[in-house]
Amino acid sequence: MGMLEWLTLPVTGPIRGIMWIAQQAAEQAEREIYDPAVVHGQLQELEMRFDIGEISEEDYAEAEEVLLGRLRDIREHLAEGKQEQ
Repeated sequence: MGMLEWLTLPVTGPIRGIMWIAQQAAEQAEREIYDPAVVHGQLQELEMRFDIGEISEEDYAEAEEVLLGRLRDIREHLAEGKQEQ
């Protein structure tokens, strides 16, 4: 570290720390958003709710379509990420 960096550390240090924390939070949120296991769990819960009669067949079909769409989006996102590497 140069002398200027040492002198500005009391100001830049906390800013760098906040930026690091924000980056870590964003990365964790992205991992959770693009985790197919979460959507699979939601599909299982939806099926269970339908089986016990908590939701109608129409509501089940709508929700299932949304969740399957999310799974397709997740798979596309993951495939794009692998292609970039």
